[in-house]
This record gives sequence, structure tokens and C-alpha cells, in this order.
Amino acid sequence: MTTDVAGITHRQIETNGISLHIAEAGAGPLVLLLHGFPESWYSWRHQMPALAAAGYHVVAPDQRGYGGTDAPPSIEDYDILHLVDDAAGVLDAVGERSAVVVGHDWGSMVAWHCALLKPDRFHAVATMSVPYMGRGPMPPVQLMRQMFGNNFFYIIYFQEPDVAEAEFEADVRRTMRTFLYVASGDLDEPASFMNKPANSTFLQGLPEPKKPLRWLTEADLDYFVGEFERSGFRGPVNWYRNLDRNWELTPELTDAKVRQPALFIAGEKDGVMAFTSIEPMKQLVPDLRKLVMIPGAGHWTQQEAPDQVNSELLAFLKGL
Repeated sequence: MTTDVAGITHRQIETNGISLHIAEAGAGPLVLLLHGFPESWYSWRHQMPALAAAGYHVVAPDQRGYGGTDAPPSIEDYDILHLVDDAAGVLDAVGERSAVVVGHDWGSMVAWHCALLKPDRFHAVATMSVPYMGRGPMPPVQLMRQMFGNNFFYIIYFQEPDVAEAEFEADVRRTMRTFLYVASGDLDEPASFMNKPANSTFLQGLPEPKKPLRWLTEADLDYFVGEFERSGFRGPVNWYRNLDRNWELTPELTDAKVRQPALFIAGEKDGVMAFTSIEPMKQLVPDLRKLVMIPGAGHWTQQEAPDQVNSELLAFLKGL
């Protein structure tokens, strides 16, 4: 299923052992857009035409496990090395040596690692929602288990195979409506992914929106729902099951700095900001050109505040 957005074309490419769906627009220097969880190329629907109109070749894949891209069966197929190789493979497939990589949420994690692991292929990086915090002193899920103890935390809940995907797939429309609402700046009632008993489920206690979201049309929701009804959630949740493995696979990143020009954008109401910190980034990303916090926006940065995100991205790109 594709929702038509003017000027955007779609095709399949073969890379890194999988068939990858990409959305594409424009001509010029390459900008690679990497979406987060639980999203798709479509999360960039407001950015692609704006960047293309400004003279860039914009490519937004469905990342591994999502949408029109293959979803390999094994958990290990979703580690950070596979994800970075997928991104580099997009450059190969479109015939480019180098690109600016832009990520949101999990796409930010991949974008930071693209910059760290393949600096010759990615000459600048812009991320949203997930700051670069460096390699921690211990595997991250181990750390989370210590921090959250007897409280629910969604990343810990995601570790057990089949559990989260069964919950999410039982009613994909309810899952997506609830998740997109609760993590957005539109949320106007108490809701938490954290402060409930450890044996809770993800959606347990989360409110559903009582009116349409200002930044998401019914057609937008239909698109996301259709994608996940087809692909399921196993591939996307498998990304989280590799967090400790990613740590083990990248010992060379201890104290590593991102040297490329960088931009960071987040919504002031983004819940991710509650358990991450932008402070380490100021030392770990020496060429951080700008740090933007968008008032009123929640987690879905580029969907909730498209005009501001587009303006910041274009200013960053033009300054390179």
C-alpha cells in the first residue's frame, strides 16, 4: 500500500541480503531519512517534498522489518551492524558515495552509528528525539533492569519474544492510535510508559484520544495501520532485543566522538527526554551546530512540527 505524496516515487532495492523499499524524491546531494518505531518512510512525508524542492535527492527507506522491506526471522538480523550496513547499502543502490543522514527515534540511533562506523560514507548527521550519549559502562538493558526494578519499562517488556507483538497485533488500529497519541504533544491527560507494575502490558492504562490529533489525519493513520497489519511488529520489536548485543558488538565505540557536523532537534514534550540527557552530547559531538527544542511538540518531531523541522534541516544542510 502506498499513499501518494506529490513528487515521491517508490521502488525496491536489493542490499545487504534483503529487499528494501525506498521512497525517493528530487535530485542533487543525497539526504537519507531514517524513521523510528513504530513508523515507516511515511513519517517523512512532510520533509521529502520540501528537501527535494530545495535541491536535494531525498531517500527514505522502510527500515529492516518495516513496511515494504523484508523482515528476516532471526533476532540477530536486527543488530546495529546490519542496520548501518542497510543504510550504506541505500547509498550504493542509488549510486552515491556519501550522504547526510537524518534520523528520528531508532533512526537516530542508526544515524549516530552511521556517522561513527562509516564516517567516509556519512559526512553530516541530523537527529531527532534520541541524543548521542556515548557507549555506557554496561549493557543498556541490564542497566534498565537495575533502574526500573519493580516498575514497568517498555524496553524491558519488549525483551521477551512474542509478547509485545501479540499485544500490538491484537488490534493494530487501537495500538497505533493510542501510541501516536500518548507519545505526542497532544496528550492532555496523565499517561506513562513507566510508572506501573512490572507485570503490566504496554497499552494497559494508556488513554485513547477522544478527538482527532492535530497533526495526524485519518488517512495518515490508515496508512500506518495498513503497513503494520501487513508486516506485523516482530521485526520492529526485534531492534530492541539487540540493545545489549549492540553494546557487545561495538567495544571500539568506548569514548567515541561524532566528528561530523551535527544537528539535534526534539520536542519539549517528548517523553524520551525524561530518561535520556542532551548534556553528554555537548562533549561527544564537538561540531554540534545547533540544539533545537520545539515547544508543544512531543515525540513525533517531524510529523508534529513539520514546518519548523524543515526550516532547521534546510538551514543545517545549506550551512554544510
